[in-house]
Amino acid sequence: MHIRVDDSVLVIAGDDRGTRGRVLTVDHAAGKLVVEGVNRVKKHVRRSQRNPQGGRLSKEMPIQLSNVLLICQACGAATRTGARFLEDGAKVRFCKKCSAGIGQISPPKASRAKK
Repeated sequence: MHIRVDDSVLVIAGDDRGTRGRVLTVDHAAGKLVVEGVNRVKKHVRRSQRNPQGGRLSKEMPIQLSNVLLICQACGAATRTGARFLEDGAKVRFCKKCSAGIGQISPPKASRAKK
């Protein structure tokens, strides 16, 4: 899974298609993520000490990982991502459109270093 917390993504399917937002949480096991301002639902809450007013709260719900595309910081386009190894053996994400590095996946390994 090449999307992480604090990445910018573009929603490509569903009611919020075309919306850009920041990733708040990622659930790797379920393949879902929560994006800021996307898939908002109303939750009715009773009055309590925590919520003395009561009423309807608006909160974000998870969406499928396949319904978003990562936005590259270098070219600003929504793009697919790939993984490659650098010369020192570090594994990094990269943009498939402009080939710019997006971020490190794993630290350098001696076995993957180019000699």
